[in-house]
Amino acid sequence: MSDAVQELHELFTSTTGHAPDGVWSAPGRVNLIGEHTDYNEGFVLPFAIDRRTRAAVGLRDDGVIRVTSTLDGTSVDWPLRELDAAQNAGEIVGWSAYPLGVAWALGERGAALATLPGVDIMIDSTVPVGAGLSSSAAIESSVALALNELWNLGLSRPVLAQVGQLAENAVVGAPTGIMDQSASLLGETDSAVFLDCRTLDATVVPLGLTLAGLTILVIDTRVAHSHATGGYAERRASCEAGAAALGRSSLRDVSASDLDRALEILDDVTFRRVRHVVTENQRVLDTVRILSEKGPNAIGALLDASHVSMRDDFEISVPELDLAVETARAHGAIGARMTGGGFGGAAIALVPHARVAEVESAVKVAFAGHGFTEPVTFTVTPSQGAERNSTKING
Repeated sequence: MSDAVQELHELFTSTTGHAPDGVWSAPGRVNLIGEHTDYNEGFVLPFAIDRRTRAAVGLRDDGVIRVTSTLDGTSVDWPLRELDAAQNAGEIVGWSAYPLGVAWALGERGAALATLPGVDIMIDSTVPVGAGLSSSAAIESSVALALNELWNLGLSRPVLAQVGQLAENAVVGAPTGIMDQSASLLGETDSAVFLDCRTLDATVVPLGLTLAGLTILVIDTRVAHSHATGGYAERRASCEAGAAALGRSSLRDVSASDLDRALEILDDVTFRRVRHVVTENQRVLDTVRILSEKGPNAIGALLDASHVSMRDDFEISVPELDLAVETARAHGAIGARMTGGGFGGAAIALVPHARVAEVESAVKVAFAGHGFTEPVTFTVTPSQGAERNSTKING
């Protein structure tokens, strides 16, 4: 048992008075390429990272679910039988909406919540919040994996990804797609997950970063964002409007050859939103192909083009993200782009090992020169998806 798992195990025991039945963990994710394509039934290429959320979970006999966060020590509890009514009344709010939402969503998937044993859940995380690295999906995936096992539900990992998405859509109120949960649950070491968001078919794609001498550097701008408000929902609505105007059920069915007609019938803003999704889908397919044919050193131009499209067509970048990308490229990054939903959060840069320190230093100098808050930079390693890290230890 790792030190972090052991510490959470002991804190759970001292707080609740009983040992957890186990500790489960799930990673955050970085999306290598494929932004805002998931809810358009398109293609994405994320990977799980070595920043994880851990959930210590123990059964209790009173039918109550209690969730506690080590980040602030707060606890929230509900009788399982009342979760549906609480959800309908909009009473599940704040950070607890993620784990409680998972329990509710499992009920929607057939779990008989009123007959199941209650649980204590204690959550600890090293996934940065608000950085676009999907701290929310890490919570949902670790809790979903734990409850699936402890409640003997027998659901597959792709189904648990759908459970997490339902929790985020219906309970949290964020209209996100299924990419984040899929990456968190299906990720493998030194690999990305190529996901068809229409069929939910997932293929593990080797990245080969270590062999190529490359590192993925995350540049967290510390500009906070929220998927539950504002621009994210507006972009999704624009995509749906564009697809409808073109007579398609989703933008997945719009190809590059349709863009001339789209330009004629759509207003400028909607057209640019559509163009981003159509071209981004193609960039994902091209990235998967080039990784196989030439390796990761050859994908830089696709990462750069993705950022330009998000900046100009989808308009979800911010000056801090643009500066991070431009500076990283000027100091040796092979390619760079913002990652995540946008309006803040993080950029990623694909950097040769020997130039990581140079890029980090240059970005911090550039931010200082523009009067921006100092960014947080760190490297991430494509890592294993959600898993159980410990079993019950008595005494």
